Amino acid sequence: MKGTAIYRSPVGALQLEYEDGEVVSLRKAEEDAAESEENALTALVFRQLDEYFAGTRRSFDFPCRAQGTPFQRKVWAALRDIPYGETRTYGDIARAIGQPKAARAVGMANNRNPIYIATPCHRVIGADGSLVGYGGGLAMKAALLELEKAHALRD
Repeated sequence: MKGTAIYRSPVGALQLEYEDGEVVSLRKAEEDAAESEENALTALVFRQLDEYFAGTRRSFDFPCRAQGTPFQRKVWAALRDIPYGETRTYGDIARAIGQPKAARAVGMANNRNPIYIATPCHRVIGADGSLVGYGGGLAMKAALLELEKAHALRD
């Protein structure tokens, strides 16, 4: 079973695509996205996103299957290890996966990340601390980092 659902988040509409009971994509919504009927998977993902935006969820456990090369999957796994409310540089991620000279390739893998927020590529910043590159746009990246920072400070 394949489908698409739209989640209206505080940072803009997100398009959820799923196949065979797993999320395969969660990205900035396309304007012409057609929605399928809600089901148990979309309800689970939307509940977890609600909790994330409310500051009560720091990681996600809905079933997902990100399609990518072995290198991309290694990078995405490293992204999921970045603690909530913290950031890392592309170089940090390259070192974390054992390829310290691959910062640029890490950036390209980030760009291909199909599952925003749950695989937190928004937590990766430039070596100089600047916000660079994000598929959802820099305004969305800044908003996600601010949200996490605000909720992390409350703890």
